[in-house]
Amino acid sequence: MTCDADKVAGAIGSLVQRLNQDAAGATKLSSKEQLVLRLNEQYPNDVGVLSAFFLNQVKLQPGEAIYLAANEPHAYVAGELVECMATSDNVIRAGLTPKFRDTAVLCESLTYNMGVPEVLRGEVVHDHVRVYRPPFEEFEIQRIEVPAGETVTVPTNPGPLLLLVHQGTGSARATGAAVKHPALQQQVELHRGSIMFAPAATGLTFTASATGPLVIWAAACNAKVFAAPVAVPAVAEAGSEPQLIAA
Repeated sequence: MTCDADKVAGAIGSLVQRLNQDAAGATKLSSKEQLVLRLNEQYPNDVGVLSAFFLNQVKLQPGEAIYLAANEPHAYVAGELVECMATSDNVIRAGLTPKFRDTAVLCESLTYNMGVPEVLRGEVVHDHVRVYRPPFEEFEIQRIEVPAGETVTVPTNPGPLLLLVHQGTGSARATGAAVKHPALQQQVELHRGSIMFAPAATGLTFTASATGPLVIWAAACNAKVFAAPVAVPAVAEAGSEPQLIAA
């Protein structure tokens, strides 16, 4: 990261030349070697091209997701996805970008943990709702799909929702005390790209047009936040020595 730019460009140039020669011959390139060539086409001689050898390469299928803890480097190579990020006032860039990179802050912030990311396939919580719930409390993502021509009422969420229409057209109807405020709409028409905010404890009913299914992604507070605390039963015991018990 702190190496002279000319040395980085020279190393990447030699690597790319060798890989292109191998590809032209009988040698089959690994997926990471192919990724190096692809990244270098997009960001020639960028130090981030070398990240292909340091980061996990994950190919997600439709309906799959991964989660990342804070200070974990990552890059999106191709495809269409939905991303939800906890509140943050800073993004530290590592490479594959023409924007400013604060190398010193980056190196201080990285966790340097090793491992393979866990792929989430979601939990079905309703006939038309699948939830992707990471192990941290900031948020979860819900996928709502309403079949063409049908009307579906989804379970009421105790927290607020931010919804994005990914596919299809239709309408949404909201019920509950929160949406009776004159500044809030109780029914809206939906199309790809529509964004809605639903206050906490708002009932939602969706109707998909006859032309196709209505697919919506919703960012919500993680259900762990609303879970009832687990009571720990008291244990009566006697000790031969003085004890300090703290919780």
